[in-house]
Amino acid sequence: MASVVVCGGGVVGLGAAMMLARDGHEVTVLEADPDGVPATPEQAWDGWRRTGVAQFRQPHTFFPRFRTVADEELPGLTARLVDAGCVEVDRLTSMPPSLTDRAPRPGDGRLRGVTGRRPVVEAAVATAAEDTPGVTVRRGVRVQGLLPGPPALAGVPHAAGVRTTAGEEVRTDLVVDATGRRTPSARWLAALGARPPAVRAQDSGFVYYTRHLTGPRRPAPSGPPLAPLGSISLITLDGDHDSWSVTVFGQSGDAPLKALRSPEVFDRVVGACPLQAHWLDGRPADGVMAMAGGLDSSRRLVVDGRPVVTGLLTVGDAWACSNPSAGRGLSVGFLHAALLRRVVADHLDRPAELAVAWDEETERTAGPFVSEQRVEDEARLAAMAAAREGRPEPPPPPPLGAFLGAAMQDADLFRAMLEYRQCMAPLAELLARPAVRERMAAADPRPPSPLPGPDRARLLELLG
Repeated sequence: MASVVVCGGGVVGLGAAMMLARDGHEVTVLEADPDGVPATPEQAWDGWRRTGVAQFRQPHTFFPRFRTVADEELPGLTARLVDAGCVEVDRLTSMPPSLTDRAPRPGDGRLRGVTGRRPVVEAAVATAAEDTPGVTVRRGVRVQGLLPGPPALAGVPHAAGVRTTAGEEVRTDLVVDATGRRTPSARWLAALGARPPAVRAQDSGFVYYTRHLTGPRRPAPSGPPLAPLGSISLITLDGDHDSWSVTVFGQSGDAPLKALRSPEVFDRVVGACPLQAHWLDGRPADGVMAMAGGLDSSRRLVVDGRPVVTGLLTVGDAWACSNPSAGRGLSVGFLHAALLRRVVADHLDRPAELAVAWDEETERTAGPFVSEQRVEDEARLAAMAAAREGRPEPPPPPPLGAFLGAAMQDADLFRAMLEYRQCMAPLAELLARPAVRERMAAADPRPPSPLPGPDRARLLELLG
């Protein structure tokens, strides 16, 4: 067995640490933020300082894929989430009215997830990590760079551990970067003398405005949790205990949307959306939180088939991330952590093979979820721009538009659509299934009908 250092003590980093420890590895998690895990969910939400996670109190959701991975790799974690107040979410209980076939199907249980607010979920995961033999979590320790070791591949530097900002050297058999979307790994690699990785990074193009609410009665969903409405979109998400959130997001640079910082204006806009207005029927837990500058990025440590470094692997958002509105990050991140466990088990004693295998398996297994989301994001940005400028909305990408339209007509295709939305399977895999192709061929090929909500002129009135 080996020694492993995981840089970053968020949900994905802690999950990867627990999975590796279950295989007998000794895992040390180094987390830069100093605060320990709060004792209660209330303290996690109200007082846990996680300055290293800019979106820590922004809305998050945990899809059925997250629960499935947890149940398979970390038995008992889902029970901890439930004990912390997280709630079950089943999208099959809110099927659109266009579907009259409400009969259950075998396997429906796999489409149920458990979700909660990010601080509450992370506190439960952190407590589980502290209770896991073989895992040591050290908080308040920031990694400055990588330690050089004997090369495993001619001309390629090898990471043999990390150096902290306090000057401590932690030597290890493998370094895992789980520091998130703003990872400092490029600086680490340059200092080690590595070739630059293949990096793609740009602003996601969206700006978000959110309110958290609480109340004795959780809102009943009457539309999709992510609803496109012309030049804005609305996100309605369940939280833990008696909490939920409402988010309005639009295109970066859409200046009138800045008025949404006012709770009065925010409530006025959401109140004009028939399927979401009742989500305001609660007590606001805070004001309106704004977030912009979300990063859409990816980095590969294998370029032209050759590693730029050995001994270092990236996982979760440190590998790739996209527009957070789809809520895929933590679910894909947990899937990625489980993949890490398998690839490390097969290749750990051969660092050069490990680097290449990790890159290949990552792109094959997790890559489609990121690339498909980027296609959808580009289409949504184009639609928002058209609504702002008074132009007809461009059609969605042909396979996706036809698939989403057919899912509103067929209960089995609706379930396939939930698999896509909730990271159970990539779109290309779903569209390759014979049963899906047959049902789509029999469905109306038109995209889904627009959801009710204010047009651009009415939106500007509400904002004003």
